[in-house]
Amino acid sequence: MKNKRFRGWFAGFAGTTALGLVVCGWGVRGPHGDVSSVNPPASLKLADPDELPSRNGFALIVKRALPEVVNISTSKVVKSQTGSSPSNPSPREFFDFGDGRFITPESPQEKRERSVGSGVIVSAEGYILTNNHVVAGATTIRVTTSDKHEYKASVIGTDSQTDIAVLKVDAVNLPPITIANSSKVQVGDYALAIGDPFGVGETVTMGIVSATGRSNLGISDYEDFIQTDAPINPGNSGGALVNDRGELIGVSTAIFSHGSGGNEGVGFAIPSNLARNVMDQIVKNGKVTRAYMGIYIQEVSPELAKAFGEAAPRGALVGDVTPESPAEKSGLKKGDIIVGLNSKPIADSNQLRISVAMMEPGATATLRVWHDGSEHDMVVKLTVMPNERERASVEPVNPQGAPLEGVIVENVTGQAAKQLGLPANTKGVVVTDISPSSPVADSGLRKGDVIQEVNHQSVTNLNDFGRAIQKARKSPLLLVNRQGHTLFIAA
Repeated sequence: MKNKRFRGWFAGFAGTTALGLVVCGWGVRGPHGDVSSVNPPASLKLADPDELPSRNGFALIVKRALPEVVNISTSKVVKSQTGSSPSNPSPREFFDFGDGRFITPESPQEKRERSVGSGVIVSAEGYILTNNHVVAGATTIRVTTSDKHEYKASVIGTDSQTDIAVLKVDAVNLPPITIANSSKVQVGDYALAIGDPFGVGETVTMGIVSATGRSNLGISDYEDFIQTDAPINPGNSGGALVNDRGELIGVSTAIFSHGSGGNEGVGFAIPSNLARNVMDQIVKNGKVTRAYMGIYIQEVSPELAKAFGEAAPRGALVGDVTPESPAEKSGLKKGDIIVGLNSKPIADSNQLRISVAMMEPGATATLRVWHDGSEHDMVVKLTVMPNERERASVEPVNPQGAPLEGVIVENVTGQAAKQLGLPANTKGVVVTDISPSSPVADSGLRKGDVIQEVNHQSVTNLNDFGRAIQKARKSPLLLVNRQGHTLFIAA
């Protein structure tokens, strides 16, 4: 279908050209079938040729910003998934109209795949910022500037967790883009996307900032995206999202397209502050080293906020603390809600993850913590992120009805603990079934969860659980152990 649409575009172009030849070269037929020559009306009002053109738009800004964005073409050898005869190749082996990839058959087993993307010049000495997925696995990378100079690029470093890569070309006096402070970006600001969509050449599209701080999209591990309705199409990846002054506010990285492969008005860009932080580490150290606190955090839902005595949802709830971690050594505990970091408010768990990840190992983090109805400050000295990444859990909560009605639990035996991947001495009751009609079916509680607390009362067996449930209010607060990490659920 995509090939047909592409051919239709060419057909439309050819038809328009033919019509132009008929009109301009042969004249038009009059009402009686005669051919009359075309004479322009004598009353045409023409603009003063010396008058400056209108500049109500973004032409001057775009003129300055276009040279700061480059085309990136990559090549790599991939194994064929299906064997098509080299003498009778599929049209898609030469050009994939959906994602801008050029593929040339080399053998029934291997193909050389060529991809197109975009990049942003960030220094006159040839450093270029782009997406990791634009250059991942590439054997050759070529950069073409707006004045058609082509350079072979080398990869200085990449970070798949934020989808950022830094390239270097052997060039001087390149025009670097001005990098804005993306924390100042607001919903409703103008946004211009500059890149090379589908490999057709430099293109500029306009929209506004639709949202900031977008996360939990599954695009990368650390997500804090700027969302825009400025059309971003395949090939724009790694290109610039700029403000109305031509300053870089984000690096275009993904679109939401309902499987169509085209723009649907929902595009995402990595904020310039996050991209710059990653880039600076890559240029300085050749890799990214993130700070580590050692906590497992979750979103604070309205129900959890109420359970912990908070007036409204805010901050990040500590569901678990890693033994011997900086957090444990500082005294941070399960049930603490982190509402501030280094004198800045923390709105949600993702903001805390991003903020800590952007700090340097060895730095000191001053946390504002809500605990037992009051706030106090704690100091944590961060260390280097270990191989097992810190993650945030976001648990949907929608409790209703009686406490845990329709939930079946059993004592945790040594064998059951082993099957759940837990230590044999794990205490509590394990959820073995939840009725779909249970009032807590949508609370976030799952089969296999081990309930270890009800309303902060310890649960080691069915007797403890029964006594705690009898005392529980309509929506009890549960501490559950899920695959070795604890989290809170307002059930």
